[in-house]
Amino acid sequence: MFQVRIHGRGGQGVVTGSELLSVAAFLDGHWAQAFPSFGSERMGAPVVSYCRIDDIEIRTHEPISEPDAIIVQDATLLHQVDLFSGAGKDAYIIINTSRGLDHLGLSEFAAGFRRERILTVPASDTARRHVGKPVPNAVLLGALAAVSGIVTPESLYSAIRRRFAGDTGERNVAAAAELFRYVQDESKAAISVVAGADGASAGESEGNAGGIPPGSLAGRKTGGEVMADA
Repeated sequence: MFQVRIHGRGGQGVVTGSELLSVAAFLDGHWAQAFPSFGSERMGAPVVSYCRIDDIEIRTHEPISEPDAIIVQDATLLHQVDLFSGAGKDAYIIINTSRGLDHLGLSEFAAGFRRERILTVPASDTARRHVGKPVPNAVLLGALAAVSGIVTPESLYSAIRRRFAGDTGERNVAAAAELFRYVQDESKAAISVVAGADGASAGESEGNAGGIPPGSLAGRKTGGEVMADA
């Protein structure tokens, strides 16, 4: 099972993000589950949403305490909420910001993780250019797809088009695709640095820089369980 926890604020599409990921996983042939957890329903209040992906039916409905991936939609939460609780050293961490880990005060924290799996990405800026407003949810999923390979970009783009009709959908797809390519390039560079430092190949494949085993969640009859956005 692959478990994703998405942190953001009310009004940023946090719940929609987990729903889009679950639909993309469903289209790829997996079982998927998405649901939110609201600390408060106020606009701007911290919100958490979850997504589970597996190749067998998912029976648990508990909040995700040990995520395989964490997406941070709003970097202002970094020093306000315990965003990274339960994350192991192999977890993927994607933070929406144009600043680096040093500027975020996370250099020491990042030392405990696989460096190539911790990314800072300009999702809001990318969304603003393509969509006209800095809503990062769909864009950040492009980054997750690129670094982990947990869903294919084709299924992600199809899920986005199903959720957002017409030109809005195409603009969101363009933004997600741009960040997908951006992360692929960044991940390859990070892996090269790690491999050089270790004196060994990182063994990652293109489009799957995080090392999810190809086909590890594939080939099963699918089922979906998605809660509506609030």
